[in-house]
Amino acid sequence: MPEESGESRSGDASGPGEEEPGLEKRLERLEEIVSALEADEVELDRALALFEEGVRHVRAAEKILSEAELQVEELLGEGEDVRTEPLDGDQEE
Repeated sequence: MPEESGESRSGDASGPGEEEPGLEKRLERLEEIVSALEADEVELDRALALFEEGVRHVRAAEKILSEAELQVEELLGEGEDVRTEPLDGDQEE
């Protein structure tokens, strides 16, 4: 079986002093997790462990994106009266 069958959590920081993976690494790992979960031969325990890891990556990615959004808003706020709008065109202010 490919690397998904091992218990290592690649892309997940495993100890103190180790650098947290960035957004790109988290997204890559999420793709690996989805592929593994879509495989027919994944046992329930392994599927649950992968799902749990995936949830951690999604939450961390959301945090990274929120921090980046805040940084952009702060940078734009330093200029003239500039406002940001969500990328989703469905929301009107």
